[in-house]
Amino acid sequence: MSILAPFRLAASLITGAVTAARFHPYKTVGWITGIVVALIAWGLASTLQTLPMASVQLGYRGSGMIEQYNLAASRVNIPLNAPTGEYPAVTPAGKPAAAVYKNIQVLKTVDANDFLRVMAAMSQWVAPQVGCAYCHSVANMASDAVYTKEIARHMLLMTQYINENWKSHVGAAGVTCGTCHRGQGAPRFTWTFQLPPGGLHGYAATATGENLPSAAADLSSLPSDPFTPFLLNADPINVQGATALPNGNRVSIEQTNWTYSLMMHFAHSLGVGCNYCHNSRAFSIWDQGTPNRLTAWYGIEMVRDLNNNFMVPITKIFPASRRGPIGDVPKINCETCHQGAYAPYYGAHVVDTYPALTHPTNGGGTTAQAAFPPQLALPAPIKSSSLQPATGPKEASLSAPVLSGTVAQSGGAAP
Repeated sequence: MSILAPFRLAASLITGAVTAARFHPYKTVGWITGIVVALIAWGLASTLQTLPMASVQLGYRGSGMIEQYNLAASRVNIPLNAPTGEYPAVTPAGKPAAAVYKNIQVLKTVDANDFLRVMAAMSQWVAPQVGCAYCHSVANMASDAVYTKEIARHMLLMTQYINENWKSHVGAAGVTCGTCHRGQGAPRFTWTFQLPPGGLHGYAATATGENLPSAAADLSSLPSDPFTPFLLNADPINVQGATALPNGNRVSIEQTNWTYSLMMHFAHSLGVGCNYCHNSRAFSIWDQGTPNRLTAWYGIEMVRDLNNNFMVPITKIFPASRRGPIGDVPKINCETCHQGAYAPYYGAHVVDTYPALTHPTNGGGTTAQAAFPPQLALPAPIKSSSLQPATGPKEASLSAPVLSGTVAQSGGAAP
């Protein structure tokens, strides 16, 4: 099929509509009809994907396990997922950074010269237009006067924590500051609580933000907040029964919609469909899906861990202008890192040349308890057991989010 096929179809329909309008016995009606048909035709054509498409087989033949990729969209997205901030290795100074520079809290044991290399990379990952001044008082680099310096320390701890403790999700590729920031001071894709929507009454009224197009759910009318219950709280996600209803599966339609809202977020964030993880004829059977499903399971656990143990505890460090409408800190979801790619940076090993980001370097032996004052020490990681890949659905009702309604999703649609 030609790459121009959708547009030729639209052109044919529009030409037919104009012809009908010209020769219709009632000219006014004909022109109005023609214009309406032409607009509908153009609208339908605009929803078609531009060819060509690429197919990747993810499962056994005949099982429908095929992932479709739009090559035109990929050509746009691939340059946006190119790693930045690569600096060549430097000659070691032979001294740790803490012995050369003042007020080093996180990268204490890193070689002093490599410390400067990491700082230069961070400036490119986070604030290439501003440079060091984004986090430092240039007149006194040891000063903590700029609030972003304190946030950066926590984010360094979080990066080390991910690379050390969540290889089950990030693998050998690892993450850097650039994985989320992509050259921007605030990551493009985060989420905060939003004030609940108004104006829905009667049968249209819901407590979940349904019946309104939600960016968080890929502009579907599913519940508009799939993040609070699953990526902050530990509400059950599994809603698929192994047998026909009602044999033990007490999951409600509302709870199912909430889960599907989260799945829509996954698909949009990674630029994939259901078959990337699931065999869609047997959602409840894990061994008929792909290994990506287990990776995603660990991803849910990881994001929940990071939101509760790294983001929420530093809420007060953020100024009001950078918090959500009700004062909460921006939090992480899948799109924060993936940004339209099935793997951040399409799987590039971004941490290989930055070993300082792969393990604790604060002299304390752990990324969870930095050498900070007690009031800034992070709590022990949460332990959630809501996601059990080997079991059936849990008989539990889904609790409402902290604030039912919409979620402020920064950044909008992924490129």
